[in-house]
Amino acid sequence: MMMLRLRPISMLETLSIASKALWSNRLRTFLTMLGVIIGIASVIAITSIGQGVQKATEQQIQSLGTNVLQIFPSAARTGGISQGVGSSSTLTWEDAKAIQKEVKAAQVVSAYLQRPSQVVSGQDNHSTNLVGIDLNYLAARNTQLTQGRFFTQEEMDTAAPVAILGATLLNDLFGKDGQPIGEQIRIQGNSYKIVGVFEAKGAEGSIDRDDQVFIPLSNMSSRIVGNNSLNGTAVNGIYVKASNQEQMKLAEFQVTNLLRLRHHLTSSQADDFSIRSQTDVVNTFTTIVGLFTVMVTAIAGISLIVGGIGIANIMLVSVIERTREIGIRKAVGATKYAILQQFLFESILISLIGGVIGMGFGISTAFGTALVFQFPFVVSVGSVVGGFGLSLIVGLLAGLIPAQNAARLDPIIALRSD
Repeated sequence: MMMLRLRPISMLETLSIASKALWSNRLRTFLTMLGVIIGIASVIAITSIGQGVQKATEQQIQSLGTNVLQIFPSAARTGGISQGVGSSSTLTWEDAKAIQKEVKAAQVVSAYLQRPSQVVSGQDNHSTNLVGIDLNYLAARNTQLTQGRFFTQEEMDTAAPVAILGATLLNDLFGKDGQPIGEQIRIQGNSYKIVGVFEAKGAEGSIDRDDQVFIPLSNMSSRIVGNNSLNGTAVNGIYVKASNQEQMKLAEFQVTNLLRLRHHLTSSQADDFSIRSQTDVVNTFTTIVGLFTVMVTAIAGISLIVGGIGIANIMLVSVIERTREIGIRKAVGATKYAILQQFLFESILISLIGGVIGMGFGISTAFGTALVFQFPFVVSVGSVVGGFGLSLIVGLLAGLIPAQNAARLDPIIALRSD
């Protein structure tokens, strides 16, 4: 009598059986995938958006020069409560001129004075930021004009009523392709002639640097604000551009010593000013974005865990529903390993397909966000590989217990089940 030898089922055949089982319950399979799809999409989208925003910020700061120090007046205190950096008048235009003259590590020094204001052009009234600047502003801020010219020494000396518009303000008052040179605008009842337009620089934090109008610092001080310091012309800040990044620390040290001497501060007194570098801004922002990304990724991880639990639940239900099928397969020679492999494959397939859909959705979301908010589109290879790996791990762990339960079923009891 000839004995039949059962051929072991190949991995490809097991994969085919698992795929057919999932396809026969398409809606349930898709709903089971949702937790994984949302989790993976969130991880990739948030990581990509965070890196894009970080890169955009770095590009903006680099466009202003990474070798620039910003000096702010100290914070005024009311009732023991700090009013914030720049709320007191401890810096003057004369301080900026002294830094330019005496600090050897300083290549260019520029002071500025700013206030919120209304700008009127014809029938248009626009709320914006009015900034008084000196003749070193172009070099200190690494910026150029797209129309017209910069202020002259004579206009600075005579506090002439001339103005330069930012790109956003140009668009609001005259249209994107407007030609405002020679036109008149009114600021606090005074008429100013437009002589130039600055190139677009984008936002710096919450401030749109293009939604500003610039006038000579001498005019700003004498006609808008007034010389509100006993020691000279008070300013809101001073830019100090070093010759290179290696000179930054030296420039900061020399500026600190000079300002302490000029402000007659004793060794026991704290600085009445603060100094911040562009590198500090980048590092601070990078830290904030990194913490936010980690927080949101952790929340997305919870979604993945919920998705894994959903897969495990569905697979357990599937084992119960297909008990008779498992009994038949075992009766015709299927081994415990073959049954275990089939149910593991089903679980991993659900998770991997969900992961691939989630990756596509996450990348699309990141691309759309970058397009709308106009920052670089960045997709981290690590986040994509990590997302795929997470999908595999979730599917494996979620399917392990249901697959073991299926493999351990007694074929006789399984065949008797309804």
